[in-house]
Amino acid sequence: MSFAPAPLDLPLPDGGPSARVIAIANQKGGVGKTTTAVNLATALAAVGKKVLLLDLDPQGNASTGLGIPRHSRGITSYQVLIGEQEVGSAIVSTTVPRLVVVPASVDLSGAEIELVGAERREYRLREALAGRDLPYDYVLIDCPPSLGLLTLNALVAAQAVLVPLQCEFYALEGLSHLIRTIERVKRHLNPTLEIQGVVLTMFDKRNNLSDLVAADVRDHFGDKVYETVIPRNVRVSEAPSHGKPVLLYDLRCPGAQAYVHLAGEVLRRERSRLSAA
Repeated sequence: MSFAPAPLDLPLPDGGPSARVIAIANQKGGVGKTTTAVNLATALAAVGKKVLLLDLDPQGNASTGLGIPRHSRGITSYQVLIGEQEVGSAIVSTTVPRLVVVPASVDLSGAEIELVGAERREYRLREALAGRDLPYDYVLIDCPPSLGLLTLNALVAAQAVLVPLQCEFYALEGLSHLIRTIERVKRHLNPTLEIQGVVLTMFDKRNNLSDLVAADVRDHFGDKVYETVIPRNVRVSEAPSHGKPVLLYDLRCPGAQAYVHLAGEVLRRERSRLSAA
């Protein structure tokens, strides 16, 4: 993938969206990225924040996990990305108060090919959000499990990145690759991009490897790693099949409680950022 700054005659769009935009990204699949996007969005909404979840994964799992059936996804993030529709036209309500979603469809899988030769291809999502007075506190973007043009659009549109990281042997190698990509995006395309935090997922306290990986990640990334750890939990795995976030499916289970605590950490970091600013 090539990274090139915007040409001088094509400046970055003036003004970002009114909401705080956070991309939830990891190029590795099966790390709990979509689960984190859905349940973090739900937890933030539960404490009174207005949240828009933008599904940018062609698999559309975040949309499914919020109970949006495929036949009702008329306007999706695909039309928003290619400029056919505005974000507001694609928004769909969910059963979670204060949480709405821009659903995804399989059409997104062709968007990377369609946009390859397009002008300002990396800025399409940023331009779709720029200058919009979005009535939300947070826009969370669920990225696909790759570092292609869709994820690049999310990183250019976002102000921060949240990285879910599975507690397994190859975790650090994949994370290092993602961090390098984020640094390149920051250097060439989006100088305001920052890492909001790294969240350890699928933690199994019965497995010594989980402890070793967690300790290794904390040694490398220090306070960028959230204190909250998301455990392996069967109720978290069951919830999407019912079209519900785990916080609605079983609020008392360890996985749901972990996402509540994660939302608290995210909000504390956001308050610290605003105080420092």
